[in-house]
Amino acid sequence: MKNRTAKIERKTAETEITLELNLDGAGKYDLDTGLGFLDHMLSHLSKHSRIDMSLKAKGDLEVDPHHTVEDIGICLGQALIEALGDKKGITRYGYSSIPMEDTLANVAVDLSGRPSCVYNAKYGTDKIGDFDVECLEEFLRSLVNNGRFNLHINVPYGTNSHHIAEAIFKAVGRSLGRAVEITGKEIPSTKGIL
Repeated sequence: MKNRTAKIERKTAETEITLELNLDGAGKYDLDTGLGFLDHMLSHLSKHSRIDMSLKAKGDLEVDPHHTVEDIGICLGQALIEALGDKKGITRYGYSSIPMEDTLANVAVDLSGRPSCVYNAKYGTDKIGDFDVECLEEFLRSLVNNGRFNLHINVPYGTNSHHIAEAIFKAVGRSLGRAVEITGKEIPSTKGIL
């Protein structure tokens, strides 16, 4: 089996990012984005997907976190595409329902080659610590658009903003981890391509 790894480097006037990914890892992570809460969320994504991730990012945080968050999503999506290769043998679909105290997050993934992000989550606060909650959706949309897959997130209830975000990232991790698993030898599509 081909090594399902990727290394992405991105340098713009706003950010500088290096990301290494291993789809067949153990959920090990080394994260330094300059955004503590984002590091916390990405650690859940890595741990619960069992995808190893090493990420270093420097961004124009003196402006706000938006550019850094968006560009990390871009890099992670590109790394996912590169590591998946032709997608031969992958499960393709993943689903997870994760409770986090007062919150329930339901997430479904289809590594279809077509980007679509449905994000139904309401937060009771605009910030978690000093992190803007709107940046979470921005990250996920960037990830989906560059990783070219379907991601549906539904949070039917939850009151604590931290719990809502954490449940989402754990559920995305579990769903993505299942979708990238090798369970066959063929491309899981009647089209013969994903």
